Amino acid sequence: MTMLSNQKRENKTSRGHRAWMKRQKTRKDALLEPGRKAPKFSLKSTPDQKVALDELRGNPLIIAFYPADWSPVCTDQLSLYAMVMPEFKKFGANLVGISVDNVWSHIAFSKDRKLNFPLLSDFEPKGRISQKFGAYDNKIGESVRALFVLDDKGVVRWRYLSPYGVNPGADGILSALEELKGRTSEDANRELASASASTS
Repeated sequence: MTMLSNQKRENKTSRGHRAWMKRQKTRKDALLEPGRKAPKFSLKSTPDQKVALDELRGNPLIIAFYPADWSPVCTDQLSLYAMVMPEFKKFGANLVGISVDNVWSHIAFSKDRKLNFPLLSDFEPKGRISQKFGAYDNKIGESVRALFVLDDKGVVRWRYLSPYGVNPGADGILSALEELKGRTSEDANRELASASASTS
């Protein structure tokens, strides 16, 4: 009886895991793809101030969508980014966090965790910008844990979807910024070579 119960439990767990993997794949496929221009946004960072994507062009941009202020994993993730900020700045990158929490929650959370980057409120209409990036879970009404790296023209160059309970860390972001820096240098060299060829 015990063996049968254990087998049933394992089968149920296995089916649950397969269903979860399928949902993860569907969510990842929904994320805005590399090579696509990021949708414009203008979201509140304080009750009377907004941050717009257009203002952030000219430098690489990291966008961290996350489920909720104060949750343990989100707290660890965003606190890590505050610590790693000097590394991001070496690439000239800016960072914004986006969730469906309201502005007052963001302000209190940011102050408590001593964050050194803006948290933007995708509160009303709820999740509208998260949805445009494919980073919204309609079932629970929250942003998913998704990362994007945009180039200086606002084009998505890297994306990553992390499970809800897993801190994605900063390694993937730093690798994407390193790759973006290499691509930018190659583009600059090609433009220089092209300019030299046209003048000779």
